[in-house]
Amino acid sequence: MKWLSTLLFALVVAFSAHAQAPSAEQKVDELLKLLKDPEVQSLLAERRSTVTTAPSAAADKPKLAGWETGVRTRIDAIISAVPRIPMEIGAAATRTRQDAISHGYAPVFIIFAALVAVGLAAEWFFRKYRPRSDGVLGSLAPVAIFAATMAIIFFAVDWPPLARVSLLAYLSAFVLYRLGSVLIALALGRQRPLRLRARILLAVVIFAAANAALGAPLGVDPAVSEALSYCFSIVILVLAIEASWSTSLKPRASRAALTVFLFAVWLLWCLDLQGLFWLGIYALVLPGILRGVGQAAEEFSSGAAGSLRNVIVARGARATVITLAVAWLAFVWEMNSDGFAHNDPLVRALFYGLLKSVLVLLVADLLWQLAKSWIDRALATSTDTTALPPADAARRARFRTLLPIFRNALAVIVAVMAGLIVLSELGVQIGPLIAGAGIFGVAIGFGSQTLVKDVISGVFYMLDDAFRVGEYIQAKSYKGTVEGFSLRSVRLRHHRGPVFTVPFGELGAVENMSRDWVIDKFRINVAYDTDIEKARKIAKRIGAELAEDAELGPLFIQPLKMKGVEEFGDYGIVISFAMTTVPGMQTYIRRKAYAKIREAFQASGIEFAQPTVQVGGDDKGGGAAAASAVRVQQEKSSGVE
Repeated sequence: MKWLSTLLFALVVAFSAHAQAPSAEQKVDELLKLLKDPEVQSLLAERRSTVTTAPSAAADKPKLAGWETGVRTRIDAIISAVPRIPMEIGAAATRTRQDAISHGYAPVFIIFAALVAVGLAAEWFFRKYRPRSDGVLGSLAPVAIFAATMAIIFFAVDWPPLARVSLLAYLSAFVLYRLGSVLIALALGRQRPLRLRARILLAVVIFAAANAALGAPLGVDPAVSEALSYCFSIVILVLAIEASWSTSLKPRASRAALTVFLFAVWLLWCLDLQGLFWLGIYALVLPGILRGVGQAAEEFSSGAAGSLRNVIVARGARATVITLAVAWLAFVWEMNSDGFAHNDPLVRALFYGLLKSVLVLLVADLLWQLAKSWIDRALATSTDTTALPPADAARRARFRTLLPIFRNALAVIVAVMAGLIVLSELGVQIGPLIAGAGIFGVAIGFGSQTLVKDVISGVFYMLDDAFRVGEYIQAKSYKGTVEGFSLRSVRLRHHRGPVFTVPFGELGAVENMSRDWVIDKFRINVAYDTDIEKARKIAKRIGAELAEDAELGPLFIQPLKMKGVEEFGDYGIVISFAMTTVPGMQTYIRRKAYAKIREAFQASGIEFAQPTVQVGGDDKGGGAAAASAVRVQQEKSSGVE
């Protein structure tokens, strides 16, 4: 009975508890009421802030410390792995050799030597049966034949796995070394000591890279492979420092600074600061590479200096090298995801903004160089206008006047646009800058009205085609030949040498003495007994002779003519002449005409008028009387004084 009563009691208690237990909907309602309570909301907000800030602070704090700990651990592992380098290299070589022999092939070094020998033989036949040629193509073509021959044999044979990886690494390294040697020879030329050291340094670098790439495929311990890379880096550092001291002609302080810089770059590599390390490498080798690539591209283009083809090939080659360098830097940044600055959004945005800015500047430089080359060639072709019709000569003169101004304006536009795009890529909001520049421009306009007046006046002078480069003008007290323009002034060369730089706003009315044609008039005094008709015929003959002259004839528009008697002078008759010539040559032609007129008049008996005084009369005492009268007058004047 006890167990039955106990069972009944338990069933009653369970039923009552089940009956009194709230439903799920009631629980949700109670939870919503609690969440709406202000005290509960404030408590939840405080706990949420502590939970979010504490992990972030804990995550930010150990970044630098974690990087430092990682560097220490890696350096300790490398130092401990240095004694195991010979053993690991021997084991990898044994595995590769056994892999090749087990598949029925010779050892890898014999295969490598055979492939190189076949490639060199193909290169020898190419050099023998092909005419020798200098330049970039003549130097690179044999290397291309060498590499193609080895590539065909390599990909035609199914090599064992380890042998295939080893052969690919070392054959690629050998081809890269030969290509680099050709570029070094083109860049350094006759600098034999520096060229030799550069080739040795290149060989060590490429061999070290090939060994580092083979470490993982051949089963070498990563710590040993990294230790081997550190050993090679020390050798490379020593070779670079020795080359800088033995081949450089710079002062000792400069060589010491270069040594410190080389050591700093090596230290950056040791500390795994890959981004800064490659920036240092670019600072060392990129200028020389760009110089060598530019020279090679100019030789390859075989175009005239300053031609569009030459600019596109040379600038395009340099831009390609810089683009590859930027791409490699971005790749290194992405691969080095453990860097303590890699996950910082600000640093990341600034880094990629700088890379994009470099590409923007490359495009802007290429566009500017193309436009500048076209303008320079147009200016060069518009200089010689002697054999052109007047309309074409005038058009070319206008080009010669407007193109320099257009070049300056285009340079400003390209620079401003490139600068705005660079600022935008760096995260700067350029909208407020443009608005502020507009307001600032208005303020500058009010504050510098003279400058604005000069610029606007220059624009209207150009639109009116008032003068061109090479024309002789006079404005107020300034006169001379127009040599060039800027945005606010014109440069005039006086015929005696001085140069005037005159703001456009100061010119006023411009007298152009070199436009279209010039009528030159001059006068000659002849005696009163001159035969005018005879003088006219002589002048007509002289005009015909000048027009038929091979040198002077093209300069005439209308020949020399005698206009007639201009007036009766004190000592003779004044006769006038006129001729129409091209601008600027009237003085030269007038001198020639003077010489011919003098010779012809003297040969024909026509005398030039000369100042004479004639004293006449029959009274012989007139002279004495006149002298006496003058003497009396002088005595009277002295007495009055």
